[in-house]
Amino acid sequence: MSGKHPHRFAMPTRREALYGLGAGLGSVALTSLLQAEQDGRTHHPAKAKRCIFLMMEGGPSHLDTFDPKPELTKQHLKAFTRSGEMESAMSSGKRYFVKSPFQFTKAGESGADICTEWEHLREMVDEICFYRGAQVESVNHPTACYQLNTGNQFGGDPAMGAWVTYGLGTMNENLPGFVVLPRSSYPQGGVGNWSNGFLPADFQGTPLRPTGSPILNLNPPDAVSPRQQRKNLDLLGQLNRRHLESRPGRSELDARISSYELAYRMQTEVPGVLDLEGESQSTLDAYGVGEPATDAFARKCLLARRLAESGVRFVQAYAGNWDSHDYIEKAHGALIRSVDKPIAALLRDLKQRDMLKDTLVIWCGEFGRTPDNGLRGGGQSYGRDHNAKAMTMWFAGGGTNAGQTIGATDEIGANAVECVHHIRDVHVTLLHLLGLDDNRLTYFHAGRHKQLSQFGGQLIKELLG
Repeated sequence: MSGKHPHRFAMPTRREALYGLGAGLGSVALTSLLQAEQDGRTHHPAKAKRCIFLMMEGGPSHLDTFDPKPELTKQHLKAFTRSGEMESAMSSGKRYFVKSPFQFTKAGESGADICTEWEHLREMVDEICFYRGAQVESVNHPTACYQLNTGNQFGGDPAMGAWVTYGLGTMNENLPGFVVLPRSSYPQGGVGNWSNGFLPADFQGTPLRPTGSPILNLNPPDAVSPRQQRKNLDLLGQLNRRHLESRPGRSELDARISSYELAYRMQTEVPGVLDLEGESQSTLDAYGVGEPATDAFARKCLLARRLAESGVRFVQAYAGNWDSHDYIEKAHGALIRSVDKPIAALLRDLKQRDMLKDTLVIWCGEFGRTPDNGLRGGGQSYGRDHNAKAMTMWFAGGGTNAGQTIGATDEIGANAVECVHHIRDVHVTLLHLLGLDDNRLTYFHAGRHKQLSQFGGQLIKELLG
């Protein structure tokens, strides 16, 4: 495993230098030596080597997927008025309850609750740990996406994948350690959702385009031979390093040099990883590649497996848009069908390849949805608004508690009431499964040591297998 980070000991800023003087030269040197010795190693035995994060952008409804509420059927269309200083314009005013338009069943030996629209995933529920206790702070898409992805709802901090690759390094020096598979339209908040933040620039996520060439200009023009390209790159590297020597501590310059070398190495490995033609027809069919409803996300899931298999540490695949304020039966129904078969195939494929045991798979959105709705267009609309206090996410593989449903929401699904944890605790748990301690995985910036959880959190032990 390669985990060397050349920027970790770059020239300090004035503030960092002053902070270091207070610590004493001997202790600073010792800290650096200990960090160098630990670099790329886990803080404790890891359950997972890699993570595939399935991001359902827009906020999928827990009430229409994995958390049925019979009480909502009884309360359907019952009107009420909500007011208060803490209520948003979206959540206040005249409201009415909305039952789920979907049927639910108890699937597998575990008897997990699942909407019957999940035709394929319900066959895999015994591999899944459903968690109903998570909460976030924001009901706005950009800030909620930032908080889920980076821990900071105002953005600017490193993404989960950046922290993981910073802590563990990459398992394949010819590929990026953190790869993102976005939709054609980026999520709200844009590239800040996979930013390196204040970490050195080479820890940012590498997005692969969903249409056309995944990476533009990956291969040189036909007229440029590999030998000529190597000579050009060596000359460019020499000039860049000379430029860097006069600007010590500029991690973005060092990252640019590293990116050129990585791009050169990627030319030999990436085409093979991204080419799905090497997969058997039965595998393509299992994921739903070529089927109109599933093709887009099927390719993402299959590519996520190939990237993980090739040594990419953190892969995030986006699907959406789950923001169903109205027509939830039509909108959520189509979305479930678009991801159901690909996700089930991914879990099954990982298990058959003996990879699920050390691959952490996570499914969630940036928040849940409300059991009620407001008047839209002057009348009732069977949809749901944003809900920061109740949501369902699930975990599979990587040492998680398979076949269990952890936590609960109240009888109408408005609030989490059992095993309730802030999203920062989910971050702590994710890092723990990968062998990293959130309190030890820190980076000195702006006068203090920063971490993914922002200021520490709790391990959700119930999620561990």
